[in-house]
Amino acid sequence: MLREMKKKKVLFLCTENSCRSQMAEGILRHLRGSEFEVESAGTRPSVVNPMAIKVMAEIGIDISGHISKSVQDFQGMNFDFVITTCDAAREACPVFPGKARLLHWSLIDPAKVKGSENERLSAFRKVRDEIKLRIQEEFRRC
Repeated sequence: MLREMKKKKVLFLCTENSCRSQMAEGILRHLRGSEFEVESAGTRPSVVNPMAIKVMAEIGIDISGHISKSVQDFQGMNFDFVITTCDAAREACPVFPGKARLLHWSLIDPAKVKGSENERLSAFRKVRDEIKLRIQEEFRRC
């Protein structure tokens, strides 16, 4: 009888848990959800940005049911990977027990981009695509 493989646990962190970490959670869960238990959180959680939901839907990933969560909700939990997606979250990232591999991805905040709706959507798409590439690169070895 084969032993069931234990899923590795991943936590994506950003400031508001509204864009970058939400997109990262959705992408990794979509690509490798059978192998990874994926969560996201923020140091100052707010709400999931509608533009993040829209650009994720464009690639067939539905994050419309996601909610913004606080990093405090995950205190004391063990993770295999803790990935900060912005510099502010990196500075405020609490210590997690165990042997978590800590990674930092300094991604621009697409919610802060000014301009027309098309320009703002373009920023969200660029960040989404960068996150997808980073996930494919980082987790191909796992």
